[in-house]
Amino acid sequence: MKVARSAGDFTTAKAIQKEISQAGYKIVEVNDGNRDILARKYKVRLRGIDAPESKMFHGPESKSMLLSLVEGKPVHLLVYNSDRYGRLVADIYCKNVFIQEILLKNGAAWHYTAYDRRPEFAEWEKEACNARIGLWSKKNPQKPWEYRKENRKGG
Repeated sequence: MKVARSAGDFTTAKAIQKEISQAGYKIVEVNDGNRDILARKYKVRLRGIDAPESKMFHGPESKSMLLSLVEGKPVHLLVYNSDRYGRLVADIYCKNVFIQEILLKNGAAWHYTAYDRRPEFAEWEKEACNARIGLWSKKNPQKPWEYRKENRKGG
């Protein structure tokens, strides 16, 4: 595509771009300016945690924290399965940082014990709760699975 564009063949470049996009990929420029990489977008459910919904207390802050950790950066996924919505259920690392750990320790998510029993997750959640940070700054914050259940029933 870059070759076609630099040669002034914008019709071919546009056709290549469209084909790449239809295949579910995106072209990401590398900072050196000499090369591009193809990146594919996946829907991922972070294994073992559940974050507040966007309309819940601390929802926007949790989303913002996650985005600051991973957006536009290469990530390493350890995929365990997929959920009923077709999302990959995975542990996620970015620059050797375990993302679920950061979110739990900063009170940006709950340990989702219905699907995960890792003791370190419970410990990280407890640390944030005891420190009253993030979602734990509010006494008895509503759990996202309860929020979703209430909203499915019409509240």
